[in-house]
Amino acid sequence: MRTLWLIGGCTSFALGAVGAVLPLLPTVPFMLLAAFCFARSSDRFHDWLMEHPRFGQPIADWREHGAITRRAKAWAMAALAASFGISLAVGVAAWALALQAAALSLVALFILTRPDGPRR
Repeated sequence: MRTLWLIGGCTSFALGAVGAVLPLLPTVPFMLLAAFCFARSSDRFHDWLMEHPRFGQPIADWREHGAITRRAKAWAMAALAASFGISLAVGVAAWALALQAAALSLVALFILTRPDGPRR
């Protein structure tokens, strides 16, 4: 079972790393999933990810406080808007746009209602 968790962690990390350079693929959710998988498979990989200079702090903020930084929220909102804009530009059917708008609105609501940082 540890091998499956390790494969899941490596896959999630790879998708998150790709998301760091592609604007429409999320990074932090994949890194959160990678940390979850590594915690169940490899202390070495888990510790490495938690100490990573770019990915470690957002994971710790989420784990400890359920927090998403303002910068990450802004990027997330931009990605949601870009995703919907691309769908409009390519002429996606109205019913699909409505479904997408509803889903994206719920995602935006969730993101925007998270704290910006550690609770004081």
